[in-house]
Amino acid sequence: MLEAGVKAPNFTLRDKDGKEITLSDFRGKKVVLYFYPKDNTPGCTREACAFAGAYAGFEERGAAVIGVSKDSEASHKKFAEKYNLPFILVSDPELVAIQAYDVWKEKKLYGKVSMGVVRATYIIDENGVIEKVYPKVKPDTNAGEILEYLDQAAGN
Repeated sequence: MLEAGVKAPNFTLRDKDGKEITLSDFRGKKVVLYFYPKDNTPGCTREACAFAGAYAGFEERGAAVIGVSKDSEASHKKFAEKYNLPFILVSDPELVAIQAYDVWKEKKLYGKVSMGVVRATYIIDENGVIEKVYPKVKPDTNAGEILEYLDQAAGN
């Protein structure tokens, strides 16, 4: 995992509508960059819905939310429409950002070992530097923890 204080690796990936999203375009804003394994799976759906439910809070704090998985743009589009997700979802089938942020790891499930995306969240500051890292997040509490952190960091 990358650590706080490191310059956030830039990337350009396509969102659910095929539009190119470049991380450096968000300079001047905090970015909540969260990585998740797969659209429409129970944990990932709960996490996405928690971010959607807290989205107004992120907007109030001037923070952009970007979800990243290796799912296709079409999969993201269906996922976002099904759950009314108001934030950006980018598709990373070539693992560009996923590997740059060191979230492509060996995973074990029922004794079977495979490679996959581990659930992790990075908060990137207005200057493009990683401010905070959440290496092993819980789907149900991730969004709330981040809002709490943003309030503490802002002195609220």
